[in-house]
Amino acid sequence: MGGWSARHRWAAVGGWLLFVVLALVIGSMAGRVDLTDREEVPGEFGQAVAILDDAGLNDGPAGEMVLVQSAGGSLKATDPAFRAVVGEVVTAVKGTGEVTAVQSPYDSGAVSEDGRSALVKFDMRGAPDTAPDRVEPVVDAVKRVQDEHRDLKVEQFGAASSEKVFNDAFGSDFQRAEYSALPVALGILLIAFGALVAALLPVALAMTAFLATTGLVAVVSHAVHMSDTANSVMLLVGLAVGVDYCLFYLRREREEREAGHDPQTALRIAAATSGRAVLVSGVTVIVAMAGMLFTGIGDFKAMGLATMMVVAVAMFGSVTVLPALLSLLGERVEKGRIPFLRRRGNGASGESRFWRAVLGGVLRRPVVSAAVAGGALVALALPAVGMNTANLTLSQELGDGLPIVRAYEDINAAFPGGPDPAQVVVKASDITSPEVRQAIADFSKEAAAKGASPGPVETELHEKAGVAVIKVPLTGGTDEEKAETSLKVLRDEVRPGTLGEAAGVTAPIGGSTAASLDFTDKIGDAVPPVFGFVVAFAFLLMLLSFRSLTIAVTSIVLNLLSVGAAYGILTVVFQHGWGAGLVGAEGVGAIVAWLPLFLFVILFGLSMDYHVFVVSRIREARMRGLTTQGAIRHGITTTAGVVTSAAIIMVAVFAIFGTLSMQSMKQMGVGLAAAVLIDATVIRGVLLPAVMALLGERNWYLPKWLAWLPDMTHDEAGAAPAPARPAASPAPAEPSGVGR
Repeated sequence: MGGWSARHRWAAVGGWLLFVVLALVIGSMAGRVDLTDREEVPGEFGQAVAILDDAGLNDGPAGEMVLVQSAGGSLKATDPAFRAVVGEVVTAVKGTGEVTAVQSPYDSGAVSEDGRSALVKFDMRGAPDTAPDRVEPVVDAVKRVQDEHRDLKVEQFGAASSEKVFNDAFGSDFQRAEYSALPVALGILLIAFGALVAALLPVALAMTAFLATTGLVAVVSHAVHMSDTANSVMLLVGLAVGVDYCLFYLRREREEREAGHDPQTALRIAAATSGRAVLVSGVTVIVAMAGMLFTGIGDFKAMGLATMMVVAVAMFGSVTVLPALLSLLGERVEKGRIPFLRRRGNGASGESRFWRAVLGGVLRRPVVSAAVAGGALVALALPAVGMNTANLTLSQELGDGLPIVRAYEDINAAFPGGPDPAQVVVKASDITSPEVRQAIADFSKEAAAKGASPGPVETELHEKAGVAVIKVPLTGGTDEEKAETSLKVLRDEVRPGTLGEAAGVTAPIGGSTAASLDFTDKIGDAVPPVFGFVVAFAFLLMLLSFRSLTIAVTSIVLNLLSVGAAYGILTVVFQHGWGAGLVGAEGVGAIVAWLPLFLFVILFGLSMDYHVFVVSRIREARMRGLTTQGAIRHGITTTAGVVTSAAIIMVAVFAIFGTLSMQSMKQMGVGLAAAVLIDATVIRGVLLPAVMALLGERNWYLPKWLAWLPDMTHDEAGAAPAPARPAASPAPAEPSGVGR
């Protein structure tokens, strides 16, 4: 592939650009289809949403409420001054022209038991999915009333206002991360290469791969629906692997030219060695990402497919258009030298002096090195045994300083479970039959009798659709654990003896607490198949790529160690609070439920990325006749520079997420950054060479009974070094015979 691209460089470059443009145009024409609520969360929540969707009831207006509360307790809802403020709220929200069905608490009875709080309820006009974009005038109107009456609390909460806050936080966070990632990557590459052209190549390849995949994903989304989260993760992974693959290839080509090879030979060696490592690494990452497809969760499936596609496109570009560009540029790849960055070459051998010194100690005392490094990683991983995973509450996710969070907590305190009730969606062929009506009434009574709800339980009947919606405030309110316990009582104790006894009735229980519980349960069920699939296929790929049972086993063990260490760091920082203040994570106390599985898949893929590159170089040296210890020394020291550069970029980009406002994003950023840092230093620089040195020739062990496996190795010894060329040689002529 590298040889063809170098010989037909204009065709390769033009073909790549055409591919990117066509993918974008076709994707733009097709449009992206996003996940619906019923697809995002499986289980009863999804069933409840599906019934409402089919009945056309989810197109109803977005509900909002405004709490008017006597902060000091001196005023009661019956007092004239209190009534006057309630009247001002009603007038203010009506005056925006954005609301309908405004209910005064004196008509609806929404006054708290202690008489200090009242709720003004209303709906947003228009479609619920656009309500968050139109709710700001209403929020401003309520705020003006609050500003005029400091003696009372006047706070708004609802579907539209809360979603707007969440979307703003999520959107601004990812936008900030996306805008910061490219300059950070480019800056580090400039330092690594010291030349503008060489630094721009990896970024250009990564971004064109991402753009092309964006178009392809839009087309595929008509079969497998996508999401904004999947798009952002696709950018993150696409930038990481795109830069990595280009960096591996480019550094090898430069290294071979520095060793004295002519440009054609240097490119041929890079294609046959780093190019092959890119293919093996890319396939391994794709297999790891495919694990997300086994979760059965819409967002995970979208992220899995999107990242698989961007890795495949980046891999394809690295072994096709990159050799063509290097052939076209020749020595011009060194253009744009940064004056204050002196070229810090490692000599003709391409070896890192720092890692050569570290490796010397490791290889002299492999037992001690393996014990210390392995022990340190196990110690880091131990806290993960007690990891507490949970779906973060609004205050945990966004902090309790936001007005919307304070409003939610104040409303829930005054009207327990009121702002976030469970929704029992009752579907029957005859929703008005006496049997069904009695079952609904019995359910409402039993919910309170068994302590699952403080009441009041409200029922909305939709006769034409054959559906009834029972809104049940949950005992526990903002306490996620207690609310989930109440939900389980409804599902396991209340429903079977009431709605469950009515013939032909379906009654899934939804709501946000149900969504959280169902999501967590589904994630838990997905862990064994995802872990099993990723580990088994990664093992098989390593076995086929290196024809060594030992390499395959150690690869899996080392990668599991780095993932375990990342889990331990997350647990210590975000659950136990050690150093949490440094990333603004005080008081979280839990790891967001989706993160461990997500991190496992991403980290296993990215760790294998480095592992394949390093072990390929070690095996290549071994096949050239070096001893195993000599091959380890050569492989580690010659790859250390590129692995370090790639890791620094990833750590810097991931660390950006650790600075974002949402706690789940902080956890993701810290976990990814810590794991990559550990992987590129402790694992690749100490533990891997120590273990391989201890194993010696057993590193290349393949049992006779596995000799039938197909040989997917490609042992490229490289050409003999040519006489050193002048430093300023002209751009190479059209290469011939490259990659034979």
